[in-house]
This record gives sequence, structure tokens and C-alpha cells, in this order.
Amino acid sequence: MLARQSHGFAMIADHMQGLEKFESGLWKIADNLRANSNLASNEYFIPIMGLIFLRHATNRFYEAQAAIEADKKAGKMPHRPLVEADFTRRRALNLPEAARFDVILKTPKDGNLGAALTGAMEAIEAAFPPLAGQLPKDYGRFEGSVLEEMMRMFDSEGLRSASGDVFGRIYEYFLAEFSKQGAHDGGEFFTPPSIVQTIVNVIEPDHGVILDPACGSGGMFVQSSHFIEDAGQDTMKRVTFYGHEKNETTAKLAQINLAVHGLQGTIRAGNEAITYYKDPHELVGKCNFVMANPPFNVDEVDAEKVKGDKRLPFGLPGVNKGKKVSNANYLWMSYFYSYLNDKGRAGVVMSSQASSAGRDEATVRQKLVETGAVDVMIDIRGNFFYTRTVPCQLWFFDRTKEKDDARRDHVLMLDARQIFRKISRSVCDFSREQQKNIAAIIWLYRGQQDRFLKLVESYLTEAVALGAQAQKPLEVYEEALGKLSDLLEPFAKLKRKDDPLAGPWDELTSAQATLSADIEAFGKEAADQGKAWANAARDNAGLNAARGAFHPLADRCRDLTKQIDLAAKLSGRVIDIAVKDLAARDADAWNNAEVNRARKALGEARAAVVEALRQARYFVKQADWLQERFPDASLRDVEGLVKRVDRATIAAHDWSLTPGRYVGVAPEEMDEDFDFEEALRAIHIDLKGLNEEAAELAARIAKNFEEFGA
Repeated sequence: MLARQSHGFAMIADHMQGLEKFESGLWKIADNLRANSNLASNEYFIPIMGLIFLRHATNRFYEAQAAIEADKKAGKMPHRPLVEADFTRRRALNLPEAARFDVILKTPKDGNLGAALTGAMEAIEAAFPPLAGQLPKDYGRFEGSVLEEMMRMFDSEGLRSASGDVFGRIYEYFLAEFSKQGAHDGGEFFTPPSIVQTIVNVIEPDHGVILDPACGSGGMFVQSSHFIEDAGQDTMKRVTFYGHEKNETTAKLAQINLAVHGLQGTIRAGNEAITYYKDPHELVGKCNFVMANPPFNVDEVDAEKVKGDKRLPFGLPGVNKGKKVSNANYLWMSYFYSYLNDKGRAGVVMSSQASSAGRDEATVRQKLVETGAVDVMIDIRGNFFYTRTVPCQLWFFDRTKEKDDARRDHVLMLDARQIFRKISRSVCDFSREQQKNIAAIIWLYRGQQDRFLKLVESYLTEAVALGAQAQKPLEVYEEALGKLSDLLEPFAKLKRKDDPLAGPWDELTSAQATLSADIEAFGKEAADQGKAWANAARDNAGLNAARGAFHPLADRCRDLTKQIDLAAKLSGRVIDIAVKDLAARDADAWNNAEVNRARKALGEARAAVVEALRQARYFVKQADWLQERFPDASLRDVEGLVKRVDRATIAAHDWSLTPGRYVGVAPEEMDEDFDFEEALRAIHIDLKGLNEEAAELAARIAKNFEEFGA
């Protein structure tokens, strides 16, 4: 079982690494498309999304077709002409032949590729009413050669059978890249997946009506679907999606995004979806879940038009001299609350200013708190959004609290500003484990100790699996080091007076011997740890004890990493001295080509084994993070992180809902196990970002000089 898990983890890691390279290459082609069409980003963006959708729709068609044939052979369905429902049932479109990606690509190229793509989009819209008017149909504007190049990238062997998750990832990558460039109203259409997933983890939208009144590109719906399907359920049988989106182009993105993931939803766009003044779906009091990332701090809403709205049970939050609502943040809050039924939950991204705003906004906030529905507040540090550097907060409502005497007078305050990872010089997010750890705190708040313990158990199980998996890359590294040493040995052992190579060679052979012994010891320890873990108790005491027993193995991973790096550096030093000081290239005992190949192979093996050891240690550290803070597997106040606050305390703080005001500041701790790997990774990301900015600036300067005729 552990072997299968570790093999699966390796395959996923390899796949994601390959996908990142593919995305990067595809983005370059997209840039080429822009450069060769003289179009703005918001003009060529939708056509690219259309190609992603077309490739995926074709994949789903062939997958459904194969499943239908298998059902016929198994006698599960009669032999009869196929109908649309046969494909719809399998979350696919019954694509006309001329609308299939592979058929279009094989059509003789006579300059009409753009026309063929436009025809395909028209045929799909005709066959699938929810997409009517949503797909791009202006491919004739693009150079056929550039379109063909992009289509051929999507026609790789791997992508011909790729799943919806892969295309969802590609789709999200493009949304993120366009957001970085400030496309589409400053990138407002894209809420980073880790923020969306955190909202999903807290409100758990698994049934009924789900509304996003500022739905952008539909990410909230997609992540809700993942949550439902991870639980083994069929999304379209469990929920109904409704969305509002003011920007019609962005609404099209949402419809395509849903289709890419095999989903459907009702999204109102344009003037009819200006949520401040209208409720286009008439959903007041009918929603099981509301999720949203609305525009922050809007001050142009006409107070006269909204003052009698039934979605404002707490009244207007304040009106300025121009008869405009001073700040629409609390209009949104009131609307979200009003859309919920009496068991509904909401998760909302909001400006950090809102939680402590004064005057009329404070009055609305007080009334909200007094309902008992305000459930959880989470502080998020800045730089989580591609187009916003300011911090934000996540607000969560749970209307079941209103009638629960044990819960209604408390709010969980969680300051997650110190929880993040850096993914670029200017952007942060939550790792998957950080998302789970935040959710685990919520589970304890809700008394769901079993889920907390299951998560700790999963981390330790992963650590065991990855520890076993690390044995193979350790052996590969040991073999690569041995091969390089064998190539160096004939030259290193030549007799020389005052030999500068003698000391470094002795250090290398000594390090190699020590490393070999420690690799063997690691294999035995990992095997013993696996056996001990199989028999460990899964209650809180057993998990705490097991976690402590993992620490020596985690330390061994750290120490092996240092030894691996040392051996690699020593071998490099031997090579450098031999070549630079002793003219090794001219010696018969030196095969330069073979040495270079072996050195490169060692570098690749080093990178693989260091990552394998890091992963094994990483999951032990995740278990540590949870159990050190909550050793009894029950919620407690943790300075600088979390506090369950009663209503009287909130009232004493002017009804502020800013977590940082309640949880305090985490005490300074001496970190005896400083994560140098993570620190170096962050430094590398910063340097990479600076280098990219420098290259971009240099190119811009060069272009300016060209234009000036310099």
C-alpha cells in the first residue's frame, strides 16, 4: 500500500513538473499570438480560452464515446442510435465531427483554419444551449500559422487523454498570467485558488443552491465541485450554481471555465447582474451557500435606489453628501447574509478596512454580530492577489449558529498572516497543507476532533511512504557519486610532489564512505519506522507518541541532505583543481567528456534526492505544526494565531472583527531547527524575480534606444 502511495506521489510530482513547463511554453505562444495580431490582451485572451475548451471538449467526447461502447458490450445499454443524453450523462458534449479538435487540425491547411475554428464554436453553441453566445467566434483575425502552432501544442500525446483537472489547471494558469498583466479591469476576475480553497474548506459547500454574486471567472464553483467530487459525489446531482457578473466578457470566461470542468451554471451578466440594485435570480433566503470576492470599498452606489431593498435588514451603512452609499462593503455583507436560508453558510473575501470600520458601518457590523451568524474571521497577509498587494480578510457566516445557544455568542478569530509560502517575488499563497491546517483549526472549533486526528494521521502516513520512496533516489545518487569518483580516481592517484589534489580527494572518499553507511542506516530506520507506524495507536496519545518517534528519521533526512550537498561540492572541487591547476584535460588518465557527463548526472541526482528527503521531512513538520499547537486535539487559544472570542469582548472592542486585535502577537522563539531549505528557496524566488525584471527593463531600454535611432 505504501509503495503504491509513494509511486503515485512521484507520478503526480513528475506530471505537475511537466505541466508547468507546458504552461510556460504555451504562454510564450500566447504572447506570440498577441504580438502577431496587434490585439490588446482582453481581445486575444478569450480566443485562447476557447482553444483550451475545444481540446478538452474533444477529450471528453472520445472518453464518453468509449464508455458508451463499453456499456453496450457489457449489456448495460441497448444497441441504438446515440442521443444527446448519452453524452450529457457522462459530462460530455456530443460534438459534431467538424467541431472536434483533432479533425480540425487534420483538415488541409488552405488559410481557413480560423474559419474552421469559428465554425466549430458555432456548432458547439448550437448543441449546448448553456454556452450559447459565450464562445469566441473571431478566429479569422489571427494568423493561421500561429493558431496552428498553438493547436499543435495541445495535440501532444499526453494532452489527448488529459483529464479535466489538467485543463482546469491550464485554464487557471492563463487566468493568473492575465491577472498579473492587469487584464480585464485590473484582474478582478480571478481569485487565487488557495484563497478559494480555504473558503471551500471552511463552509464545505456540498449540497443545494450555491450563489456567487460577484462570480468573476467562476473559480468558486469549480473549487466547490472539486470538494464534492473528492467526497465521491456527483456535483451536478448535489448542487445548483448561480452567479452574477457585471462584466460580460468575464461572464463568458466563467461559462467556459464551468464547461472545461464539465459543469453547468446559470450566470447573469451585464446590466441585469448589477447586484447592488437587483437580485436577478430572486434568491433571497434560498441559498445553502454564498461565496464571493466582491469589489472592495466601492463608493458610487446610489443610496436612493437601494434604501428599501429587502436584502438590507440592518439598514444602510452610511450615505455621503452626494447621496451615495459611503462604502459598499456592508451592502455586500448584508446581501450575503440575506441570501442565506436558515441553515446557510457564507464565505467572503473582504477588504481589511471593513472589520474595524467606524460610524454607520460599525452599527451594521454590530447588528450582524448580534444575529449570531458571524462564525469565523481569518486575517490574510498582503500579496495573495496578483493585482492587489494589500492584506484582506475572510468572513464566514453560519446561520445555524443563530439558534445554537452554545455557539451563537462566539466568533473564532484566526490570524493567518504568518501562514504563507512565496511563489514569486510579489505573490504568496497557501500550500495545500497550509490550507488543510487552517481547516483543521475550524474542525476543532466545531468539535470535530476525529477529522483533526485523521489529518495528523495522513501526514505521518505520507511521511512513512515518502521515507520509503527516498531510498531509490538515495541509491541513484550514491551510484552517480560512485561513477564520478571512479572516473576521477586514476588521475587523483597519480604521484605528484606537493599534490594540491591529495587533501580534497581524501575528503571526498571519506565523505563518500560516510554517506554510504548513512544511506544504508537510513534504509533500515525507514523500514523500522514503517513497521512501528503500522502498529501505532491512532488516538491522540498514540499519534503524539508516533510523531515524536518520527523526529530522528526527520533529522536523518536533514543530515543526509547536508552530506549529499557536501559530497557534491567536494567532487566539484576535485574536478576544478584537476582541470584548472593540474591541466587534467591533457592527461591520459582523464576522460573529460565522461567526467562532464557524470558531473551533470550527479547534479540531477542530487536535486532529486534532496527534494525526496525534503518531502519526507516536510510531512512530519506538518504534523508537528498541528499537534504542538493543539496537543490535546481540542481548540485552545494560541498566541498570535487563534482565539475563540465572546460577544462581550467584541462589544468592548467597538465591535471590531479584526483577528489581530484579539489573538495577540506570537512570542519570539529560538528556532533550533531553522529551515534553511525554505529560506534558500525564498531567496532563489526573489533573485529569479529580480533577474526577470532586470531583463525586461534592459529589453525596454534597448527598444527605446532603437526608436530614438541610437
